[in-house]
Amino acid sequence: MSGFFMRKILVTGGCGYIGSHTIVDLIQTGYEVISVDNNSRSNPNILLGIEQITGKKIKNYKVDLCNYDDLFAIFLENTDIIGVIHFAAYKAVEESVINPLLYFENNITSLVNLLKCVQEFKTPYFVFSSSCTVYGNSKEIPVTENTSLQQAESPYGLTKQMGEQIVAAFAKSSGLKTIILRYFNPAGAHPSNIIGEMPLGKPQNLVPAITQTAAGRIPKMLVNGSDYATRDGSCIRDYIHVCDLATAHTLSLKYLEEEKNKTQCEVFNLGSGNGVTVLEAIHAFEKVSGVKLNYEIGPRRSGDVEAIFANNDLAKKTLNWNPKFTIDEIMDTAWRWELLLKADETVFKSQPGELN
Repeated sequence: MSGFFMRKILVTGGCGYIGSHTIVDLIQTGYEVISVDNNSRSNPNILLGIEQITGKKIKNYKVDLCNYDDLFAIFLENTDIIGVIHFAAYKAVEESVINPLLYFENNITSLVNLLKCVQEFKTPYFVFSSSCTVYGNSKEIPVTENTSLQQAESPYGLTKQMGEQIVAAFAKSSGLKTIILRYFNPAGAHPSNIIGEMPLGKPQNLVPAITQTAAGRIPKMLVNGSDYATRDGSCIRDYIHVCDLATAHTLSLKYLEEEKNKTQCEVFNLGSGNGVTVLEAIHAFEKVSGVKLNYEIGPRRSGDVEAIFANNDLAKKTLNWNPKFTIDEIMDTAWRWELLLKADETVFKSQPGELN
C-alpha cells in the first residue's frame, strides 16, 4: 500500500490500558503515533513501557478533551494526522450509576470536541471505542452486530450508545470513514511483561480484581451475584486478550486506508466468541497460577448485565482478525504482570482513577 508506513495516528487515552497496547501494535505495524491523555485517570509511566517494547518515544499531550481550544491546538500542531483512535472515556459502570452527569459530560463532550477537530482538519479516518454494554440485557446470545440494542443498564453504557449514534450521524453527513468497535471484556497483559492493566483504586474489572486478591493487595474478592440464570449462577462474560483487541484497531485503520469499507460507518464485535462465567474465570486463574483465591459470594452489582458474549464472525471475515489468546493465556499474562507490579511498586505508583 503506497504511503502506508509512518502515517500519523492520534490515540486518545494513550496512557490507558487498551490505548497503550494499541500504540505498541500501531508502531510495530509501521505507523507513527501521538497520544493525548490528561492522566487524570491513567498512569503516564506506561509510556516508558511502550518505549521499552518499541524503541520509540511517544509524545503525549496532557490535555483534557473537554477543552476544545487545547485539543484544537494539538491538531494545529499535527496537521498530518490521518487517523484518530478514540479510547479516552470514563468507564466504571458502578461509578456511572452513582454519578451519571459526570459520565454524560465527560464522555459525550470529549467525543463531540474530537469530531469538530476531525471535521476542521479533514482527518479521513476515525475508530471509535465502544462496548458490548450497548447491547444491554440482550435476548439474543451470542450477539451479532445486527442484534437489537436494548436499554442500557448503566449511564456508562448509555454514553456508548449515544457515542455510536453521534459517530454514525457525523460520518453520514461529513463523509468521514469510521469504524465502531464493540469490545467485550479486555483482559491480560502484553506477553513481554512490560505493560499491562494498572487499575487505580478499586479494580472495576474481574481479572485485575482476581490478580490483586491473589497477590494480597485485596484481602478478599467479592463475586457480584450467584442467582443469575446461568450455569453456575454467576454472570457470563466474553474475555478477550488486550493484544488481540489492539491488533483489531490496527487492522481497522488498514481496512479504511485501503478503502475496503462498504459504508461510511461500520460496526464490529471484538470478543473471543466464548462465554465464561465469573466462577469459571476464577477457576481458570487458580489452575494457571496454582494459587487458591480467597473470594466470597455477594449481592448483585447495580448496572451489571446477566450474560453477554460475542459472535465475532464479521470481524474475522472482514478485517481478517483472528484472536489468538485463550482464557488460560489471559490469566497467565495478567498474573505475571501483577507479580511485576507487586515487586516494583515505585515504578507504577497508583494515581486516582483511570482512562480507558
